[in-house]
Amino acid sequence: MKLGAVYRESDTHSLVPRVWKAASAIERMRGLLGRPPLRSGEGLLINACNMVHTVGMHYALDLVFLDATGHIRKLVCNVKPLRCAGAFTATTTLELPAGSLATLGLSLGEQLTWRTFEA
Repeated sequence: MKLGAVYRESDTHSLVPRVWKAASAIERMRGLLGRPPLRSGEGLLINACNMVHTVGMHYALDLVFLDATGHIRKLVCNVKPLRCAGAFTATTTLELPAGSLATLGLSLGEQLTWRTFEA
């Protein structure tokens, strides 16, 4: 998985400073399963994903569903284990630690972008 950060399209400061991008089929299928909980300021961006489940998870997540242009289509707070959430208009999902959405101040229609770290 590649590491980068998520930004508001209109901002130069990172919104979520440590975001891994799951692009391959195996990375997307595994997601956060078997991984330690995300910490504040961390996230997982899953391409080709409009629905997420928390079966097998031991912690809750906040979810941001994005369309192909990076616009927010749906925000879901505190998805507990053994649940699922999705958005038909989404093509990408950003998974965040539960409680993150309350502090980030995101709104529907806002555009986000992921940028890889330059080596």
